[in-house]
Amino acid sequence: MLTFTVQISLMNISNQIAKHLHDVFFGGNWTSVNLREHLSGLSWQLATTRIYNLNSIAVLTYHINYFVEVQIDVLEGRPLDAHDKFSFDLPPINSQDNWDNLLERVWQNAEKCVFLIKQMPEEKVGKYFFAEKYGSWYRNLQGNIEHIHYHLGQIVVVKKILLQQGNTEQGI
Repeated sequence: MLTFTVQISLMNISNQIAKHLHDVFFGGNWTSVNLREHLSGLSWQLATTRIYNLNSIAVLTYHINYFVEVQIDVLEGRPLDAHDKFSFDLPPINSQDNWDNLLERVWQNAEKCVFLIKQMPEEKVGKYFFAEKYGSWYRNLQGNIEHIHYHLGQIVVVKKILLQQGNTEQGI
């Protein structure tokens, strides 16, 4: 009978959550899909193109970033001030610079949120996120990562459809 021992180095939960957030943005996650891979190199025209009744890639990107910014605010001690109705209110993108600036903001916010989560004391993870009605920090941080994966899937599908329809404006 063959036996073996596996030694697992457990990081604290804050570091695990931070790693999951980093990986959905920049790669290395279990799904092998990340935002940077699918958003980098897209033209602003492709990013803002709507098909059927779906949100554009740019709108989905803005929506993802909206909730990362909300979590940054709360992590930095500011009040929770978020409204779903505003989370899709993408400012006009009329140039490659506008699109590139949005992406840069997304990458910077992702890195900042990862940093702040890593700084979170372990005992805070199970405490309420701003107020009891929102549940724990864990629920909100991990929930946002799940939310990002959900919209990343939409981005991947929309991008595939656009490219298959002959939208070859992918490059910069």
